[in-house]
Formats: sequence, C-alpha cells, structure tokens
Amino acid sequence: MPEEKKVRRKKKKKKKKKDPRKLEILDACMALGDACNRVRDIDDAMKYKERALKGYEEQLGRNSENALHVTYSLTWSTLMSNDEKIEKLRDLVKRMERALGEENVVTLDTLNSLGGTLHKNEEHEEAKEVWEKCLVGQTKLHGEDHRLTLMTMGNLGAVYFALKSEKALEYYERALKRSEKLMGKNHPDTLSTMMNTAIFYDNNLKNYVKAEELYERALEGYEAQFGKDHKSTKDCVKKFKKHLIFHNSERLNQLNAIYP
Repeated sequence: MPEEKKVRRKKKKKKKKKDPRKLEILDACMALGDACNRVRDIDDAMKYKERALKGYEEQLGRNSENALHVTYSLTWSTLMSNDEKIEKLRDLVKRMERALGEENVVTLDTLNSLGGTLHKNEEHEEAKEVWEKCLVGQTKLHGEDHRLTLMTMGNLGAVYFALKSEKALEYYERALKRSEKLMGKNHPDTLSTMMNTAIFYDNNLKNYVKAEELYERALEGYEAQFGKDHKSTKDCVKKFKKHLIFHNSERLNQLNAIYP
C-alpha cells in the first residue's frame, strides 16, 4: 500500500510555484510593450507583449487576469480585419466571464471594445446589446457617476443614434448631466457628449433652438479648454456653421468674422 501511494503521489502534477521576480520582469515587459504602442513601434510592442503572455501563462495560468489582459492587448496590436477582431473579442469575453466574472474591470473593458468594434462595423443591434450589458456591469462595479460608466452611456447614445431611435437622447442627456457634475462643463468628455446631443437635436428631432443652445455651450467650452486654434474647437465651429447656414444667418456672419 505505501508503494502505491508513492506512485500516485509521483503521478500528481506538481503545481508550479509563482516566482515574484519573474512576475516583476513580465510586468516590465508589458509596460515596455505599452510604451512601444504609444510611439507606434508595433513590432517591438508585439515582441514584448508575446513574451509577457508566455510568461504569465506559465506562471499564473492561461486564464489568469494578467494573461487575459495581455491577450486582449495583443488583439489591438495585431493587424486584422474588423470581422477577425470581433471573433477574437467575442471568444475573449467568454473566457474572461468564465475565469474572472462579468463585473471584472478587464472583462468590462474587453466587452466595451467589442461593442465599439461592432459599432464601427455597422453591426449596431449587437453593439447595442453588448454596450447595454457593459453598462449594467460598470454601474454595479463603479457606480453611475464613474467616467467609464458615462463613456458607455455616451456609446449607447451613439448606437441608438445610428439605429435612428429617439432613445439616443435619453442616454446622451443622462451622460451629459452626470459628466458636467463629475468632470465639469469644459471637460473634453463632457464637450464631446454635448456636441453629440446637439447633433441629435439638430438632425433627428429638428429642435433647432435646443440644438443651437448646445452648439453655443460646446463652442464656449472648447474655446475655454483648448483655445480658438485647437482642432477640436475648429471641428465644433465647422458643425455649428453647418447648422447656422439654414437656421441663423446673423449668428453665422458673427462666427465667420471670428473663424473665417
């Protein structure tokens, strides 16, 4: 009997002990990969991240948070079509939900990216479902007034806009109200949501008075935040002028004098 126990013990797979020093090196590899991405050195970014992925899988397991996070990051570093990216992200979301849970930060970040890629690929119905699920998770994890939650509210506004649904306004206005409270009226995220809301009032609801009020507020915010020569300010002016051509020639002349 003792001999049999010894044999069984030998057959048992030894659990690999985590090496803190190796994990520090892998974290550094990941950081280097991110740094290379920022300067658009894609080849080196891939090299460092693939090294990090291999190490994390060996040290922590294929479905560890670190390994899954690097796999997600590699999806964005690899050149592929939107269709291929969608399939990879769908698979990754399933793995993350099983391994990390639906309300994990990395899972929700990947889910949000899946929604964005679907929206970009004009698969708006599925994008809507994905972002609605993402919003539920982010609200539970972060609360309604968190920046990531507000971004997803804005994304849902955009996808409902694409679907020509008046429900877009509900999400835009919720995001705008909370963004102003949380980040201030001149924060770039607030201003972006304000512009999207203005465009929806203008193009979809034909409420030109409300649209003009929001364009004015957005322009004032962009000028205060970035100045008159910034690309974002000029983009706001361009959209505002497009509205004014049809609805307020006097204000258009004033704006043309400032922004020829």
